[in-house]
Amino acid sequence: MLKTFSMTDIGRRRKVNQDYVYTSEQPVGQLPNLFVVADGMGGHNAGDYASRVAVETIVERVADSGERNALYVFDRAIQSANARIRELADSSPELEGMGTTVVAASCADGYLSIANVGDSRLYVVNRSEIRQITRDHSWVEEMVRRGGIGREEARNHPDKNIITRAVGAEDTVKADFFTVRIEKGDEILMCTDGLTNMLEDEEIRMILDGARDIVEKVQELVQAANEKGGRDNISVILMESLDEC
Repeated sequence: MLKTFSMTDIGRRRKVNQDYVYTSEQPVGQLPNLFVVADGMGGHNAGDYASRVAVETIVERVADSGERNALYVFDRAIQSANARIRELADSSPELEGMGTTVVAASCADGYLSIANVGDSRLYVVNRSEIRQITRDHSWVEEMVRRGGIGREEARNHPDKNIITRAVGAEDTVKADFFTVRIEKGDEILMCTDGLTNMLEDEEIRMILDGARDIVEKVQELVQAANEKGGRDNISVILMESLDEC
């Protein structure tokens, strides 16, 4: 059983919130629950449009699918979202170049199924550690993996926001997929880079460990990101595993 709370905030520097979140503790299609975070990119209103279209398309495709394998469902749904965004971008010059990150997750039988494109993240957190499950699809992360720069240099690199994959950026999109065991007491954090660019992983873990309840945890994460500068939109989905999900 999962207890969840989510929040999205425009931050202190942006005029438009290009993030979009969706949560359902109830079944969607054949999946017992569904959680999605997206962070759009593009000029004018294209970024917020891209994230909304992506999430709505993913939810629709999951709802229509008769397949129980979450990773298969996510793959097909993300491909559909990519095609839809490309179609809309081709139909209007104002929408040209729009795209979005996506992280989608569903928990069943003690395992969390995850798909991601871009640099929005999913973590599993407990009292002793915080583990980033997803891998950022970004230019700086690629440099870290190749040994070109260190992790600390990457955190402050001027090109850290350049992503190498996005839903809608190309005619086809490749998502990464993960399956992780969830234990009772684990917390699952999904978020956009408006949170992780402002807070270190250990700062996130300490906030989660110190707050009284799930609502306060999410609110304090968003508040802390804003207090550090709030340079981007901030979106958070937090799930607490009360028993085997």
